[in-house]
Amino acid sequence: MRIATYEHAGGPHLGLLGERGVRPLPDDLTMLGLLAAGPAGRGAAAAAAGNEISLGEVRLLSPLHPPSMRDFVSFEAHVAGVRRAVEGKEGVPESWYEQPTFMFMSPHAVVGANDLVPIPAGCKLLDYELEVAAVIGQDGRDLTPEQAAEHIAGYTILNDWSARDLQSREMRSGLGPAKGKDFASTLGPCIVTADELAPYQAGDRLDLEMTVLVNSVRMGGDRLASMAWSFAELVAYASRSAWVKAGDVIASGTCSGGSLAEAWGRSDSLDPPPLKPGDVVTMTVEGIGTISNEVVEGPPEACPIPQARRLPRQDQR
Repeated sequence: MRIATYEHAGGPHLGLLGERGVRPLPDDLTMLGLLAAGPAGRGAAAAAAGNEISLGEVRLLSPLHPPSMRDFVSFEAHVAGVRRAVEGKEGVPESWYEQPTFMFMSPHAVVGANDLVPIPAGCKLLDYELEVAAVIGQDGRDLTPEQAAEHIAGYTILNDWSARDLQSREMRSGLGPAKGKDFASTLGPCIVTADELAPYQAGDRLDLEMTVLVNSVRMGGDRLASMAWSFAELVAYASRSAWVKAGDVIASGTCSGGSLAEAWGRSDSLDPPPLKPGDVVTMTVEGIGTISNEVVEGPPEACPIPQARRLPRQDQR
């Protein structure tokens, strides 16, 4: 099942996404309810779907507004390339291999598959990041990878937009990115339930082709099976001494070739150039679909924040 959230006739609705349109689902259904329902419940919902509405008549929204979002870093080649661009360091740190690593993302920054994306204030180095995200269907805690696999209800595409200059400055303070990340995250175009992707299963990985284009020119891509850890292992790690809740998004991290910064790090130059207003970033993942967002001019910096007030030297202890 390919479940989309779309805007039509003044309100949001759930529907089954097809090649040319969307079939409305009954209004009393919710995305979380469908994800938790299992194949039988979803089959009954599909049987009650209405007549198809053309995609030209609707606006695809983010499939859901997640309670929380965790973004892992699970593609080794991407780590090697982007680390030099963002941190000025070579290679992959040994600590990366020891266990999965993630950052929390802002669910308030989520945008839809075809929404405009304004450049954040102060950013000169705007970048995209091609990822796939698992969506949790039921609450769980302290899960094994085998249990975690049963908690994954479906998958969607994630573009983790990144302001690389803001990110680089922030990370020099010893924490992860903040304003470099929390302005936009595209989810879409739908959530594809896990059972529908069974033909792409390769062991404990999903072997899906991932590609990204800018203004219709292919910029890079990878296969999802290149992940260093499976989604089940990522979810199990996220659930260690913590809850993963229905609707939570667990992202793969950027695939190799899935960002401009990776190329900048390898070439030691801003080639290809950073994104600018008018650029259209299109991401396609086999078995899931396509998202396409245009970059537009963003707001000016409304209120510059002053530098920190420094303590007198004798108090710095």
